[in-house]
Amino acid sequence: MQLYLQLDAYPDARICLESLKARQLPTAILSNGTPDMLEKAAGSTGLTGHLDEIISVEEVGIFKPDPRVYGRALHRLGIERASAIFFVSANPWDAQAAACFGFQVARIDRFELPDEHIPGRPGVLLKSLAQVPEVVSQGAGHRLNG
Repeated sequence: MQLYLQLDAYPDARICLESLKARQLPTAILSNGTPDMLEKAAGSTGLTGHLDEIISVEEVGIFKPDPRVYGRALHRLGIERASAIFFVSANPWDAQAAACFGFQVARIDRFELPDEHIPGRPGVLLKSLAQVPEVVSQGAGHRLNG
């Protein structure tokens, strides 16, 4: 578990976040991790300055894919409509659950993972986070990285 405190980010994560922030779009992490773990992991990647919020499931007391977790993101970001959030995840189950909740979703498919046997399908499959800003500029509202 200590390794999660010092994660390396994919190089395209910085490119993605810098591009979104240059457009003055809010960014956040929504994770099953603890607040301490998420703060340390984000800090070790050097990406903390590119994030507006770091949201942990501890605030809800239940793990994703429970819909209450995705609802917490709406609350924390002050957003009323789920479709106003553009959610990005490499985890098929997370992307599918977020889409089922009503978020606009892109799944980063670096490893050609199959969909899970749960409801929801991401709106787009991408190979890189560097593609996210272009997809977002095609009409998405607020943004959330998961």
